[in-house]
Amino acid sequence: MPSQPAPEERVAEDRTPDDRVLVLEPDSEGHSQEWLGHLIDFVASGDTHRLEIVASAALCEALRPAITDGAHRRISLSPLSPDEQRLCTHRRLAVSGFARWWVMRRRLRRSGARAGFFLSIDHLSLPLACGLGLGGARVSGILFRPSVHYAVLGSYHPTRAERLRDLRKALLYRLMLRNKALRSILSLDPYFPGYAMSHYGHGEKVQTLPDPAHEASDAAADLDRFAGYAPQGRIGLLLFGYLARRKGPLELLDALRRLKPQTAARVAVMLAGRVDPEIRAELDQRCQTLSHAQPALWLQVADRRLESAEIDSLIEKSGVVLAPYQRFVGSSGVLLWAARAGRPVLTQDFGLLGRLTRDHGLGLATDSSDPGCLALAIERIVESGTQALFDPAGARRFVESRTPRHFAAMVLDGVA
Repeated sequence: MPSQPAPEERVAEDRTPDDRVLVLEPDSEGHSQEWLGHLIDFVASGDTHRLEIVASAALCEALRPAITDGAHRRISLSPLSPDEQRLCTHRRLAVSGFARWWVMRRRLRRSGARAGFFLSIDHLSLPLACGLGLGGARVSGILFRPSVHYAVLGSYHPTRAERLRDLRKALLYRLMLRNKALRSILSLDPYFPGYAMSHYGHGEKVQTLPDPAHEASDAAADLDRFAGYAPQGRIGLLLFGYLARRKGPLELLDALRRLKPQTAARVAVMLAGRVDPEIRAELDQRCQTLSHAQPALWLQVADRRLESAEIDSLIEKSGVVLAPYQRFVGSSGVLLWAARAGRPVLTQDFGLLGRLTRDHGLGLATDSSDPGCLALAIERIVESGTQALFDPAGARRFVESRTPRHFAAMVLDGVA
């Protein structure tokens, strides 16, 4: 482990230890920037906490413009050193988990903060289950991917690998909840806290944290960037975000190849977001194959990171938001983006995403790992209309309490 402190780690003499919350987030993709922005806005607007964000250098740079009007007196950004960044994002979860524990302990000691928060505490399950402490400080974090309770969410037929995964998680959760350094676990899955309370000692540490709905932006300024989407007479089908394998872009393209020609002629499909380099060659090949198999289909791939206003613009122009995840465990902000805009989703019938979609009338859940089922679901939506499977009132109720301010307040109250 590196031992030389980065310049940003040096302790300022006027820091008040008791009200400082140190947030660690090595990952730069996905929700990280948005959620940290919510915490910054909340503290800057008058909350009494002091906030220190320890994150990747790129993420710190992206967040810096949000700290304005003297908020720097209570909010600081501390970039991870290259060695810290490398270890905390290591592909082996055991390595990244112990590295994040070590970095948090080290940074807490140097800052004087008595409370730490992991934006993703899933990585810390093994170190905390081993009983490791943090020098007298207490920590909390957001749990993204509990799956041990999926049998109570609906039909669940785990594979052998999934069964072993759930047994491992059950043991780690049971042990980590005993750790005196762990103050609370905030679960994005609203069905997990009740399960934890009835199955684990100290299950009361697990609390529900509503996933924050991104506030609507003025999309009008970005309409011209996607002027060709969706052509008149076609239903826009949008898949957005970081396009990794688990989000199902490859299965979606396979499903589009199976559509009836008359259905293909009625849809416009947009894949918008940075393509994971691991699947770029496969995705390009499928797009070429699809162009020959379905010449009447309108398809476009925008391979770059999108601004929030651009996403709002695309959703506004779409009839359906696609979330064809591949047996994905956990929550997704895609449901909130779609529900807030009044657009149905087409997503997996597996786990939390399927349960939330059914419970709140957010759209259609299907076996998205099967391109044939996915194709049939798209044809059903096109033939029956995009709103036939959508409950506007249920979607409004799903979104209304999930504000960024409520999210930030729960995070800071849960750790301080």
